[in-house]
Amino acid sequence: MRKKVVVLGATGSIGKNAALELAAYPELFEVVGLAARSNIDELARQAHIFHPARVATTDPARLAALEAKLPAGCKACYGEEALIDMVTSPKVDIVLCAIIGVGGIHPVLRALECGKRVALASKEVLCMAGELVMSKAKSIPGAEIIPVDSEHSGIFQCLAGRRPDEITRLWLTASGGPFRSWTKEQIENASLEDALKHPTWSMGAKITIDSASMMNKALELVEARYLFDVPGEKLGAVIEPHSTVHALVELADGSTIAQLAVPDMRLPIRYALSYPERLAGKPEKFDFAALSKIEFIPVDNGKFPSLEFARYAISCGGTMPAVMNAANETAVERFRRGEIKFSHIWKIVRKTMEQHTAEPQQSIEQLENADKEARIFAGSVVC
Repeated sequence: MRKKVVVLGATGSIGKNAALELAAYPELFEVVGLAARSNIDELARQAHIFHPARVATTDPARLAALEAKLPAGCKACYGEEALIDMVTSPKVDIVLCAIIGVGGIHPVLRALECGKRVALASKEVLCMAGELVMSKAKSIPGAEIIPVDSEHSGIFQCLAGRRPDEITRLWLTASGGPFRSWTKEQIENASLEDALKHPTWSMGAKITIDSASMMNKALELVEARYLFDVPGEKLGAVIEPHSTVHALVELADGSTIAQLAVPDMRLPIRYALSYPERLAGKPEKFDFAALSKIEFIPVDNGKFPSLEFARYAISCGGTMPAVMNAANETAVERFRRGEIKFSHIWKIVRKTMEQHTAEPQQSIEQLENADKEARIFAGSVVC
C-alpha cells in the first residue's frame, strides 16, 4: 500500500526536493496534503502534480489566491489549525516538516501524538522543544522522528545496529561556509551578498546566513543532543569543505564510521521517507578519486563562536536552546534588513543568552513565552 504523505513547507528548498522524490515513486507514496506560507504559485504547481485532498497557506490573506489556482478536488485552507487537521488525519502515514522557524512545533507534536512518522527537516522544532518532542516520539506507539538534515541523517545511518554503550562521540561536519578562509577582520564587515554565497549547498537565505555564521551547526548540535539522546561532551563538529563526509561516529573500540555521499538533499529526504528500506534512485555517481581531496579542519572558535553558544545551551538545557534559536532568528532578520553588521549576530545571541535564566521544559506555552521574550530582547540590543 502507498504511504500517504503531508509536506509542511512545500515551497522551500527541502519541499521542492521532496516533491521531486515523491513524484519519482508514485507507486510508493501518495501526497495527501501540502502547506506553505507565501509562494502560492509553487504550492499550486505541486497541487497540479499530486492532486492532494488539502492545500494550506499559513497566511489567511493568500487563501483566495490559492483557491483560484488549485485544480478541481483540492480544498484550500489556512492557518495552524489547518496544518494540524492535515497531520492528524487517520489517512496520513508520514509528515515531512520543512517549515523554517518555530511554526512546525505544534503540527509535529500533534502528528507524534497520533503515532505518525515525522521526517524532520526543521531545526527549530528540536532546538526549541527537544525534551517535549522526543518524549512524545519515544512514548507513543508508531511515533518516530527520522532526520532529514544531511548531517543528522548521516549520524542516523552510522548508528544503525549500534548500542549506546558503543558510542564514544558523534561528529557533525560543516562546509565552513563562505567565510571559512576569511580573517576575523574581514568577517566583521561581510555584506549580505557575501553571506549568501554558500560554496556547496543551495538553500534558503536564512539557512545560508546561518551557515556563514556557523549558527546552523550550533543549532544542529542542540538537535543532535535530543535526537540521539547523547550528552554535550559526546558531540563535536569539524569542517569538511567539500561536503562529502556528512557525519562520523567514533566507537568505543577506536573505530570510526563515516557516512559519505554527494551533496544532494534528495538522498536524506528519500531515506527519511522510505526508511528502513533504501530506494534505488538516480543519484550523481560518487567519485571515489575525489576522496583524495577530503580534509578535516578544526573550527576556529575565535572567528566562529557559535559552537560555544550551543555547548552552553546544551549544558543549561531547558529553555536555553529556545532562547538561543530565537535570538539568532531575530539577529539574522536584523542583518537582512541592514540594521546590523554580520558579526553583530553573535553579539546579539550572546547577550540574549546571558540575560536568560534557564528553566526546565514544562510546556509549549512556557517555551513560546521564552521565545517571545528572547525575540523582544534581541530586537532591542544596541550594537
